[in-house]
This record gives sequence, C-alpha cells and structure tokens, in this order.
Amino acid sequence: MNASLFIRSLLIGFSIAAPVGPIGVLCIRRTLAQGQLAGLLSGLGAATADAIYGAIAAYGLTLISAILIGQAGWFRLIGGLFLIYLGVQTFRAQPATEAASSDGKIRAAGLWGAYLSTILLTLTNPATIMSFAAVFAGLGLANSSGDPLAATVTVLGVFLGSALWWLLLSGGVSLFRASFSKTNSLQWVNRGSGIVLIAFGSVALASLLRG
Repeated sequence: MNASLFIRSLLIGFSIAAPVGPIGVLCIRRTLAQGQLAGLLSGLGAATADAIYGAIAAYGLTLISAILIGQAGWFRLIGGLFLIYLGVQTFRAQPATEAASSDGKIRAAGLWGAYLSTILLTLTNPATIMSFAAVFAGLGLANSSGDPLAATVTVLGVFLGSALWWLLLSGGVSLFRASFSKTNSLQWVNRGSGIVLIAFGSVALASLLRG
C-alpha cells in the first residue's frame, strides 16, 4: 500500500467532511437527542456517499460523473426538498422524555434511517464529486484511475478520513449531552436545528431559480 497516497486521501476525506453544513447540523442534533451512535451513523452515511463520489473520481468514471453533473438541477431540487422536509420534522419533533426504546427492531430501524438519510442527502449534492475531482487533480491523484490498487487505496482513505471527522464530532458533542438533557433545552435544539435545515434547503432551491 502506498502510505503517502493513503495519508493524502485520508486528509482529503477529513477536510471535505469537516465544514459544518446540513449534515453536520443533523449529526449534532441526533447526537444530542438520540445518543452518540445515532450521530455517528448519520456521519457514516455521509462518509459512505463521500466514498462513492471519491470512487467515481478516483476510478475515472467520466460517463457517470458527466451524468451526475448534467443532472445537477434535479439533484439540487431533490436535496433541497428533502432538507426542508427534515427541517420541518426536526422543528416539530418532541424531545424524548425517556431513554431510547429497548425494542431492538425499533432502535435498529431508527439507526438505519439515520444512516440512509444522510447518504441520500450527500449524494444529492453533485458539487461533492466536482470537489473530489478538483482536489484529486490538484494533488496529483487523478492518475490513480489507471491503477486499480491506487484508486482503491484512495477511496479507502477518503472514507476513513471522513469517518474520523464524524467520530470526533459525535464524540465531542456527546460529552455535552448531559447539559442538554432537560426537555426545554432539547426542544430549543430541535427548533434551532430545524430552522437551519430549512434554511439550507431553501438556499438550494433558490439556487435553481438563479441558475
């Protein structure tokens, strides 16, 4: 394994995940409301989507990337509407008054929902693949498309770098979870998070009108 390539890919995944956007808001809110595992899985959903887009850039799948970029308007529409939906649901959500249910099926369904919803949100942002393509080219990683092993190392590094950020974020937020344990505090977290998500969704839809 090329250690230098892996480390550079790790840093790329970390740096692309780190800016706090709608996924970051979701991760923070879910960590406070549902615990670190829910927040971490929300982040891992984004890391999975980052790895998918990283794979498209690393393996040189130009046809797929062209289709994704060509349909950017539809992706932005879907992502914007989904963000607004999540924002409304989050704003209206009532804080849990007791510990999470001991019913494994219910808890598993909630965790899978957290994971899958952030995959969808991240995949509906085609700017992500353009970010990866630009960064890969700038760091000389674009040539990995001719080397399957190098491309695989690149994708693995991107995923682990992104996952590391979400682990640190959810772990850090969980340290302060006790401070938000009161119902009123969580209610304000829900409302604030909902407003931010609705704002992100509205900006995405407004960009369609400007475009």
